[in-house]
Amino acid sequence: MADAGRIRVERDGPVAILTLDRPERLNTLTQSMVEEFAAASAEAHRDPDVRAIVLTGAGDRAFSAGGDLRDLLPPAIQARADLLNPDPTRRFLSGVFTPVVAAVRGFCMGAGFELLLGCDLRIVSDDAVFGLPEPRWGLIPGDGTHLRLPQQVPWAVAMELLLTGASIDATRALAVGLVNQVVPADQVMDRALEVARRLAANGPLAVQTSKEIVLRGQNLEPGFALEHALNSRVLGSADAREGVRAFLAKDTPEFTGT
Repeated sequence: MADAGRIRVERDGPVAILTLDRPERLNTLTQSMVEEFAAASAEAHRDPDVRAIVLTGAGDRAFSAGGDLRDLLPPAIQARADLLNPDPTRRFLSGVFTPVVAAVRGFCMGAGFELLLGCDLRIVSDDAVFGLPEPRWGLIPGDGTHLRLPQQVPWAVAMELLLTGASIDATRALAVGLVNQVVPADQVMDRALEVARRLAANGPLAVQTSKEIVLRGQNLEPGFALEHALNSRVLGSADAREGVRAFLAKDTPEFTGT
């Protein structure tokens, strides 16, 4: 794919800034971007000089509008398997104990939302929009959202997002506890860096150990493996094939439940 995008890595003192860099496609994620992100986030975590990470999207229209279905879905549906997560027990940022601050502008949908759920603190613009449109296309979010989302927001809100495909705005995201701060769009990055620098000023061993205890104590790995197995069942279904067909054709899908 000619415009496969990339993960841009920069440094601001002890803060690593990871940018989803495909603004012309609303930072939708390709397979190569997912692989680059896994490598870049792991490298930042291993670097003793990095004490906080800021994750953002290029441009002013989107953090990420999700996965690029044209790139990600056809191979997975042909294989009838979740190819995006080669290790079924790991998801976005699940092994990164360095604190991660999300700086979100605009669309935060699908896989972009799933990335957000792996971040520790979330600074978002007042025009940000959050949602999981996968069910509208006969698919499910497969990057840990079934485990993470119900732990982070009330049950009814999690089910609304998981089952309806509807989206919520920044005001409601703040009200249900999905995000920490809502600020004007032009202040998002400055505020996220301010928060990251505050984290970086704390004792790094204490901060990383606190996050490690929280992540390990949640024992999400068995649930991740279950999600992986059942997502593969969905990817092998006729409904998934129909949903992807309809998405690519800009058509209305006709689901049969098979």
